[in-house]
Amino acid sequence: MINIIGLGYIGLPTALMFAKSGLKVVGTDYNSNLVNSLTEGKLTFEEEGLEELFQEAISNGIEFTTEYKKTHTYIIAVPTPYIKDSKKLDPKYVISAVNSVLDICEKGAALIIESTISPGTTDKYIRPEIERRGYVIGEDVHLLHAPERIIPGKMIYELEYNSRTIGADNLEIGEKVKGLYSNFCKAEIVVSDIRSAEMSKVVENTYRDINIAFANELAKICRTDNMDVYEIIRIANMHPRVNILQPGPGVGGHCISVDPWFLVGDYPDLTNLILTARKINDSMPRHVLGRIRDIMREHGIKDISKVGLYGLAYKENVDDTRESPTLQLLERMDEHLAFGVKVFDPFVKERIVDHQFMNFEDFLNEIEILVVMVGHDHIKNNKDLIKEKLVLDAKNICAFESSYKI
Repeated sequence: MINIIGLGYIGLPTALMFAKSGLKVVGTDYNSNLVNSLTEGKLTFEEEGLEELFQEAISNGIEFTTEYKKTHTYIIAVPTPYIKDSKKLDPKYVISAVNSVLDICEKGAALIIESTISPGTTDKYIRPEIERRGYVIGEDVHLLHAPERIIPGKMIYELEYNSRTIGADNLEIGEKVKGLYSNFCKAEIVVSDIRSAEMSKVVENTYRDINIAFANELAKICRTDNMDVYEIIRIANMHPRVNILQPGPGVGGHCISVDPWFLVGDYPDLTNLILTARKINDSMPRHVLGRIRDIMREHGIKDISKVGLYGLAYKENVDDTRESPTLQLLERMDEHLAFGVKVFDPFVKERIVDHQFMNFEDFLNEIEILVVMVGHDHIKNNKDLIKEKLVLDAKNICAFESSYKI
């Protein structure tokens, strides 16, 4: 039996994939409402293909509970927030989960940490905690790190077809865990040491953050001289060794916008490029706010309540709002006492901010300036409804001559 700890965006799909493969799976989460919902057959978030996978897992006997189970294999997929002041990872949820596992696990059990952790976290926090409890690592328990590599919107596909890394002290144990993941993962699975597994995941997301920052800085440069950044990127990308990404209103999610800070927090004197990239990407919501101000001035609009932000999620076609650029922008507006801006997202079904609309046409009727923060298919399919509005298109989806770019 596999006991998977944490049933959020990572833990739940992972648990369902193992259960679909025919393995005995128990999913554990401290949130009783979440557990009750799953037990009643109701998913807690939307994701393409997740409902079908959920039903298959249920038919294969997956269980959900708030209690840890005595077994030989645990996968820990709890959140790993970072401390904003110090930019360091806060390992409290992982440490708590590890302690709960130690309270009940069988001798020789494998503790597999899937949560994204900063390089050295295992050595700094996890090993000392296990040893403090009197357990011998490698005998009483085996410690491993298998960082997740999936993104909302493509979770099911990426669980199957993205390569994986298994970090282990004992390569023989690592190979056994590799066999476990091979039940559903069709891509290459690499077995390495724990430190390399920790570092590789953070490096992947930091690489992407830096490349996004380059595109965003280009957008700012081009804005100062009234150049079309999208046309410039299109031409530059014709070079066979150039692949510039698209600029946007900011970077969200719980990976790209967070993981680079782990390196900055741990290596403050060595992360000049990484820190600069983070600052650029974090500055984009403020840049969007400046563009909104420019458009309001140009058209003599003085009432901020005539502005509508389209999109609360951090990326297209998902309901995940973690660290979203729109929420960051709303914070900047709050700092400047700019209250009353309207908000709409077709994927976010519950009201999480003030002045959030549930109906798109009602939303449009209340605004004069539409700011496209997320390029959902919904907005692409409803361009005819927005062509009479003043549109600040931060995602480059509108071809209107009258639309503004970032």
